[in-house]
Amino acid sequence: MSNSIEEIDVSEKRARVSLRIFGEVQGVGFRFFVRKVVKTLDVSGWVRNEDDGTVSLVAEGSVSDLNELLEKVNKGPAAADVEDVEASWSTAFGDFDGFHVKLW
Repeated sequence: MSNSIEEIDVSEKRARVSLRIFGEVQGVGFRFFVRKVVKTLDVSGWVRNEDDGTVSLVAEGSVSDLNELLEKVNKGPAAADVEDVEASWSTAFGDFDGFHVKLW
């Protein structure tokens, strides 16, 4: 995986981004914020809280939809305080059916 969108072939119809969101992102409705955002996009994948207080998100979709998701995740819901978002880009595997909020 790569850390930069420039390193993947953006001519691909679908890409994958794996995100790790740091900050005050648990207990503030972050996962459900993400679910609401992806309903407006053609994105599949999942989001879940991690034991270390971060949120992980893996999504596949068009590069433009994934970039829009990344922009919104960087802001988060009003109650969140996003300090950093680590992103790793790759080509899509096509192994997701819809978008799911994982409890753990």
